[in-house]
Amino acid sequence: LTFDKRKSHAGIRGLWRLARELRGFNFQCCYALHRSYRTALLLWLARIPKRIGFKDAALSFLYHVRAVRPRQAHEVRRKLALLGAEGPLPGLDDRIRLFACQHAPQIAEELSGPYIAVVPGSAWHTKRWHPAGYRKVVEYLIQRKKAVVLLGSKDELQTGMEVGKGLAALNLVGLTTLAETMWIIQNAALVLCNDSLALHLASGFNVPALAVFCATSPAFGFGPWKNRAEVVELKGLACKPCRPHGGRACPLGTEACMRDLDASEVIAALERLLS
Repeated sequence: LTFDKRKSHAGIRGLWRLARELRGFNFQCCYALHRSYRTALLLWLARIPKRIGFKDAALSFLYHVRAVRPRQAHEVRRKLALLGAEGPLPGLDDRIRLFACQHAPQIAEELSGPYIAVVPGSAWHTKRWHPAGYRKVVEYLIQRKKAVVLLGSKDELQTGMEVGKGLAALNLVGLTTLAETMWIIQNAALVLCNDSLALHLASGFNVPALAVFCATSPAFGFGPWKNRAEVVELKGLACKPCRPHGGRACPLGTEACMRDLDASEVIAALERLLS
């Protein structure tokens, strides 16, 4: 089921409709990974006999078991704290494992030999390192005889053009499905991206990754996880980080965290990963 809080499940009527659907599955237990009041209310309305959530969640009194969320830990460990709310989980493997299709998609036929996947976009504007910086890094990689493929959504076509126009890089921005994107990242030698989905896909496939953090910070718990990785960010900004998930616009209007990070720092981190 999909919880569409803005359209079909908006408001109390939409929430009640989804709760009735959940009730039809006769679930005996549920784990609330989200801490929102909507989640707590939905599961309560669904009358699931055993509800487990975080102690610091909104409406946490609606949960039967309340887990302490380790705020300073990586998000993976936070979720595992919820699963272990009723006791330790011996022998637990905390690695992220993703699985993509085994056969190369047709769109990847042009990829031959080792390549670097560059994903310059993000759903949040303030998480995007500026395209001119990515372009400089791609130029450097091409000079080093590295094959480069650009990835992104249909909303990021302009970014893809700014980064790759006129360069010997395979620009697939806006042309791949999620499954195709996953296959390309799974088989990449390295992934260069922002604080975005691509970073977590690289962790899930155990692919080396270089992440550029702009408005956010790995300290929020959403950095690389157990894959060989580097994080590059502009240090010393009093306004950074400004929000846990980024924002639509820079609150100060300067976009310093996005624009002032020099490409040379990213290239230096790339060299460490490529060595």
